[in-house]
Amino acid sequence: MQRDSSQKVIVVCGPTATGKSDYAVALAKSFPPAGGGEIISADSRQVYKGLDIGSGKITKREMKGVPHHLLDVANPKRSFSVAQYKKLAEKTLQAIFKKGKTPIICGGTGFYIDALLYSGEFPAVSPNSTLRKKLEKLSPEALFDRLQTLDPDRAEDIDRYNKVRLIRAIEIATALGRVPKIKRQAKYAIEWHYLDFPDEVLKKRIHDRLLKRMKAGMVAEVKKLHNPAAGGGVSWKRLEALGLEYRFLALFLQNKLTKQEMLEQLESAIWHYAKRQRTWFKKYAK
Repeated sequence: MQRDSSQKVIVVCGPTATGKSDYAVALAKSFPPAGGGEIISADSRQVYKGLDIGSGKITKREMKGVPHHLLDVANPKRSFSVAQYKKLAEKTLQAIFKKGKTPIICGGTGFYIDALLYSGEFPAVSPNSTLRKKLEKLSPEALFDRLQTLDPDRAEDIDRYNKVRLIRAIEIATALGRVPKIKRQAKYAIEWHYLDFPDEVLKKRIHDRLLKRMKAGMVAEVKKLHNPAAGGGVSWKRLEALGLEYRFLALFLQNKLTKQEMLEQLESAIWHYAKRQRTWFKKYAK
């Protein structure tokens, strides 16, 4: 597919806790006509309904009237694939172009951003029930180690605690030898805005944000997601599969971790995830 230089896409990317959402809103409001930008989220947890505080989902007030898309489009009880994201996001992107506005892709899930902006089809590898049953028995750590052996490139950006995504990546790599890379042929004219901070500053931002989310009711959010009487009904297993905040809070609420262990392990996991995000985005945002 040839690049359509008349269709310009802005990408706001970078590690977690760098202020991407606020930056994207300010950018959207700066485009003519006044407020001429619309934002498409590229976050693998913010697609789910009810995953608000833990995922850092932007609030209506914080949106400041700027239209946001691809938030709250999936049921957290079921897995939402990158292929599903690509289909919805491409439709939204074209709708924004038709309105004469500027689309801004904002988020930290590099795999989603690549899927949307670069040509290439996802591998048609059917689920392998026998392999999946074996892999389900393994811990996220063991699954991540296996994926690193099979395909270290795919392991760069994946959430190492998300069992669903790890199992699917291993399934594809086992069938094809590796997870195929999306071809590096941009479908649009892309303007990259990469946000980052020095290590110590970013670590402090991650720490402060975690404490802020705890005070905002992140534990209560996960309890509600799990509780059928509160309209949730998301299993502990599924919450753990959602990774990061939801994994560690689920373990804490099952008394598998103390509060202190949960906070320490979660903060460490977020920092390691931020480093993987850096590796992914720095290939493009130079």
